[in-house]
Amino acid sequence: MDRRFKITMAIFAVIALVLLWGEHKVHLLGALPWLILLACPLMHIFMHGGHGGHGRHSHQAQPPGKNREQRDD
Repeated sequence: MDRRFKITMAIFAVIALVLLWGEHKVHLLGALPWLILLACPLMHIFMHGGHGGHGRHSHQAQPPGKNREQRDD
């Protein structure tokens, strides 16, 4: 795409966002508390997905320098 076309589209997008913000600011700010409350369970779901969830750990944390085969008897 041409550089002038991209600049023109960016200007139109900024103008549209300014007009939308001016007209719908009350609606967006009114929904903000509910969006924050919704973020809590969503962050819990997505942030715990990387390590396998709760209670599924197969081994306990061991001090550095010890192998699993070594035991304190």
